[in-house]
Amino acid sequence: MLARPGLPSFDYIRASTAQEVVRLLKEHGEGARLMMGGTDLLVRMRQGDVRPKIVVDVKHLPGMSEILYEEGAGLTIGAAATMNQVAKHPAVRAHYPLLAEAANSVASYQVRNRATVGGNLCNASPCADTTPAILALEGRLVLYGPNGERELPAKEFFLGPGQTALQPGEFLTAMRFPQLPSGSAGKYLKLGRSKAGDLSLVGVAIFGFPDETTSSGYRFRIVLGSVAPVVLRALEAEQVLASQPPGDETFALAAQRAMEAATPIDDVRGSAVYQKAMVRTLTLRGLRDVWEQLAGRKE
Repeated sequence: MLARPGLPSFDYIRASTAQEVVRLLKEHGEGARLMMGGTDLLVRMRQGDVRPKIVVDVKHLPGMSEILYEEGAGLTIGAAATMNQVAKHPAVRAHYPLLAEAANSVASYQVRNRATVGGNLCNASPCADTTPAILALEGRLVLYGPNGERELPAKEFFLGPGQTALQPGEFLTAMRFPQLPSGSAGKYLKLGRSKAGDLSLVGVAIFGFPDETTSSGYRFRIVLGSVAPVVLRALEAEQVLASQPPGDETFALAAQRAMEAATPIDDVRGSAVYQKAMVRTLTLRGLRDVWEQLAGRKE
C-alpha cells in the first residue's frame, strides 16, 4: 500500500481579531483557508485537493467556542464549538434536543472532539448531519466580513454542493436559534452504511409543535439531507400534516410526499431508488416518534 502524501507547505496564523481574519482573506484570496476543527481541511490538504498558502486558525477568536442560552431570547452557538460540546451542553440537551441528537450522530466520538458545527456548515455538504436540524429549528447564521456583521437564515446559506452565500472576505462566527414553541419535540434519523462513523446516506430531521392556527392543531417541519444538491424542506409533506388529523394515515401520506421531494442520485454508497425509499421509511418512523412525544406532553 502506498503511503498517503504529507501536508503541503503553508504558513499558520492564529488570528486574534475578526478584523485580522477579514484582512488576511482580502490579501490572500483563494490562497487563504480558515480552520476551526480542521477535520475536513487537513484531510483535503493531505490529499492534494487544496493547497493554501496560509491557514488562518479562527477558533480562538472571542466567542467562537461559546454556547449561550437565555430564556426568551434563545440559543447562540459559536461557529467553532465542537460537536461534542453541542451534544453534551445542558442547555442544548434541555431546550434543543434535536440539535444535540444531530451533533451526536456525526462521525466518531474522537472526531466530534475536533469537528465543529461551523465547519460542518461551511463545507456545504448535502450529507452534513447538523444542517437538517439547524434548518428545522429555523437557525440563523452570523457572518462577519468587510462590511461588518450580518445575519442570514440558514436556509439561504446553501447554494449547492460546496457552495455557500459567504461573500469575499466573510466568515461564519455563530449560529442563533429562536426560543422554541412550548411543547415542541424533534427527532433526527440518519442512515449510513454502518451504525457509527459513516457519512449520511439519508438524513431526516423532524420538528413538531402545537399550533392552533392549523386544521390539525399541529405544525411540523421536515428537512431532508443527502438526497438533493442542498438540504431541503419537504414543504408539501408539511402541508399534509398541517391540514389533516395526526395519525398513521396522515403520517404515511406525508412520508410519501417527503419521498417525492427527494432527488438523490446513484452513487457508490447507494442507488437513488433505495435512498428515496429510505426517505419515506425514516420520515414515517420519525413522525411516529415525534407524535408520541407531542401526545405524551399533552396528557
